[in-house]
Amino acid sequence: MTASKYYFFLRHLLPSSQCRARSSVRRNFTGPPGVAVIMTTIGIIGAGNIGSQIARKSVELGYDVVISNSRGPETLTDLVAELGPRARAATAAEAAAAGDFAVVTVPLKNIGDLPAAPLAGKIVVDTNNYYWERDGHIPALDNGETTTSEMLQERLPESKVAKAFNHIYSAEITTHGTPAGTENRRALATASDHTEASNLVTRLYNEFGFDTVNIGALSESWRIERDRPGYGPRLTAAGLTEKLAEAPRTI
Repeated sequence: MTASKYYFFLRHLLPSSQCRARSSVRRNFTGPPGVAVIMTTIGIIGAGNIGSQIARKSVELGYDVVISNSRGPETLTDLVAELGPRARAATAAEAAAAGDFAVVTVPLKNIGDLPAAPLAGKIVVDTNNYYWERDGHIPALDNGETTTSEMLQERLPESKVAKAFNHIYSAEITTHGTPAGTENRRALATASDHTEASNLVTRLYNEFGFDTVNIGALSESWRIERDRPGYGPRLTAAGLTEKLAEAPRTI
């Protein structure tokens, strides 16, 4: 391991012992100094493979879920019936307004359609990846000048964006989680320009059954984007940290 990779390893590895709290219906997250913010409702914008799986695990953990897609609430009847009484379908704007925080899981090419106003001031969990075959070529991404999450943060300037769940296959969100302290527990990465957002993702990951590796700022989130070494495989926190350090800036 080179000196730079070793530094990255030490700087970004988050031991699982730092995130032992288990799930409960009431969840306190860090807000303004001295204020505990209770978050119990998740607004999910996008009901595809990732969004649906996050919804399934969230209701299992006791969260209320308000979920939307691009085709309208009436097309989510079967999913909501499966999720049960803790879930309801809505428009994207309604889901954004209802959530104590939001999960945005829509194609990158569609982030311009997101409702910015109801997401203002909220933490937004970004699961997006850049697929040029779907999204068209974006020179700033192709040339390594920005990241997908920075693009979302630019679209939602009053929100607090954190990268999460973009580098795990959807089926594994509900099947690979294990209790904190489990040997060889799988880890997932996050990145944010806002400490409270990365803290929320760390706690959410732990509830879902994963350790966390905090990459740092959104400008570093390219390390876990599509086709990088940490994208896809099941890795522990140590293994994921090594793969993040190996990631090339452009593909």
